[in-house]
Amino acid sequence: MNGAFEIAGVGLVSQQQALDAIASNIANINTPGFKRSDVRFSEMLSRHADAASPRGDLSTSSALAGVGVTILLALNEQGGIEPTARPLDLAIVGDGFIELMGPRGQNLLWRGGTLSIQEDGLLAGADGLALRAMINVPETATGLSIDSEGIVRATTGDGEAPIELGRIALVQIHDPSQVERLDGGVYRLAEGARVEEFHQGDARAGAFVQGALERSNVEINEEMVRLMIVQRAYAANAQLVQAADQMMAIANGLRK
Repeated sequence: MNGAFEIAGVGLVSQQQALDAIASNIANINTPGFKRSDVRFSEMLSRHADAASPRGDLSTSSALAGVGVTILLALNEQGGIEPTARPLDLAIVGDGFIELMGPRGQNLLWRGGTLSIQEDGLLAGADGLALRAMINVPETATGLSIDSEGIVRATTGDGEAPIELGRIALVQIHDPSQVERLDGGVYRLAEGARVEEFHQGDARAGAFVQGALERSNVEINEEMVRLMIVQRAYAANAQLVQAADQMMAIANGLRK
């Protein structure tokens, strides 16, 4: 009977984690560049000690022990591109990410959004984090343009040709499970994880779109269906706990 409580308890915790992930998806449906969390369920197995063995070695046989949940980020699912006509808005069409410099020099990844120019002239992304490309915008610049390959040019008011300031490179993530989501649409790589920089003109990287933002890749209809399924599974696990409790009460009554 204790096994029923344990399995139902694992199921309740797993379904609660799934509910939290779906709730976060729905709450961020209008957040630019947001990547939804994908919920994956898997069967959990437990191993038992072999009673026939004098040393109590683990048996090769396994028993069901509930359900486990894995939360994966759908990083490679493209969101819709929404034009804004603001020159510092930057969207990415494709699988690439922009590298940012964290507060302690760590490598962070950004899916694009609204750029800013810091007091020192550096072009920055989310939360004022400087681009790893270290592009410096001169004070005399009156306009900024970014082409589809990430080349940044500045125009001045003296009528001269635009000045090339640098290039924003795109990098690729090989394993989405090694990426942690931070605030502001920023992602942090797990320790030891690496990214690969796309070569200029590589079709896999996609392209930049200036004056636009990428919308979230959350589909409200799909999330509501998932929400109903998870809610029913949560209720079923709760009923299992109640049934096990009733059976335990009957067993205790028989002892009297």
